[in-house]
Amino acid sequence: MWMPAAAASGPAADRRWFRYTATGSSHHGGPRREWMTTTILTLLLGVLTGAALVLLVLALRRRSAQDVARALIEQTQAQKLADVQTLVDQIKAVFGDLSREALSANSDDFLKLADTKFAAHSRAGEAALEGKKKLIDLTITQMTTKLGELGAALQTLDKDRRQSYGALAKQLETTTQVTSDLRRTTASLREALANPQSRGQWGERMAEDVLRLAGFIEDVNYRKQAQTEAGSRPDFTFLLPQNRCVNMDVKFPLANYLRYLEAADGTGREQYRVSFCRDVRERIREVTTRTYIDPANGTVDYVLVFIPNEQVYGFVHEHDPTLLDDALRKKVVLCSPLTLYAVLAVIRQAVENFRFEQTSQEILALLVAFRREWGKYAELMDRMGKGLEQAMRHYEALSTTRSRKLERQLDKIDALRSQQGLALPDLDEDEHEAMAES
Repeated sequence: MWMPAAAASGPAADRRWFRYTATGSSHHGGPRREWMTTTILTLLLGVLTGAALVLLVLALRRRSAQDVARALIEQTQAQKLADVQTLVDQIKAVFGDLSREALSANSDDFLKLADTKFAAHSRAGEAALEGKKKLIDLTITQMTTKLGELGAALQTLDKDRRQSYGALAKQLETTTQVTSDLRRTTASLREALANPQSRGQWGERMAEDVLRLAGFIEDVNYRKQAQTEAGSRPDFTFLLPQNRCVNMDVKFPLANYLRYLEAADGTGREQYRVSFCRDVRERIREVTTRTYIDPANGTVDYVLVFIPNEQVYGFVHEHDPTLLDDALRKKVVLCSPLTLYAVLAVIRQAVENFRFEQTSQEILALLVAFRREWGKYAELMDRMGKGLEQAMRHYEALSTTRSRKLERQLDKIDALRSQQGLALPDLDEDEHEAMAES
């Protein structure tokens, strides 16, 4: 009933009406809010329509009353702008009240729903927390067990480490001692090799080690310092089949080689290298001038020269490659410990092959003699077999035909005695045994 009065009372009444509708909307609910929204939109449409009509009127009267129209338009525009601003403020107030009403109306439902959801999440969280607690307890138990095993393993490892460290320390001490002994031995060996006589003894010792390794026995497979027919004394003489032999010399020049190793500058090393190679060639020439090669007295066409060190042998082959070929042309074979072992293996195989051949020939001779004696034995066996066959025939005749004829005669005698009533004379025990044996 009072709504038209409010509409006719101007902007102040409109503001009171909007406040009333905004306040009352909290009591009337959704239909009133829809009606209020429709009314606001209608007012906005009326304002916009009035503004359009004013603009149209001003446009029609602009030519006749341009100045008045301009002032009126400006005033009208200012008034309309003020009204629009007032209307916008009222709309903002209405929408603010609507928002507060919606928030107030939904807060209870929201709190109830929040309580329900929170309770459900709390129960689910408690269940998940309980499960995680059990999982954590199980994990802690497993970790405790693993830590115990790890502690035991660490104790064992530490014990092994201490033992290994002790063994390593002992081994290092032993190695240090061995190294020190080796250093002293090397120094002593260097001093000893500086003497030609000592070098010869060292070469003999190395050669004997190789011979022992090859299974050679002194005075069986070789001789030491045996004098030849020409009066020479090779260091070793290896015995071959058919009274043959091969000689070996073990005295090798090493003085310049040791100086080469000890030289500090390249010039000195080169000088000692050339001198060493020259000494080796001189030693080869010296060996060929002796009677180590004497086929007329049972030696083979070659002589062996022993180099008592593989490094020295490699040095000769590297720094004077033609030396080995020149030595072979002179019937001299240079042997390192390894090549000497190979040569000894060939010598031993040759001796064994010769012995096998000789034994084979002896076996063949024995087989020939056996065959001859076997012929005689077979001939006598044939004769004896024929005699035995004849004796068997006589025995069969005696045991069959002759025995039956004698038994028939005895039967006739017994029948005749029975007819005549003749008794047999008494026989003693010896006669009964004789008759039984007969």
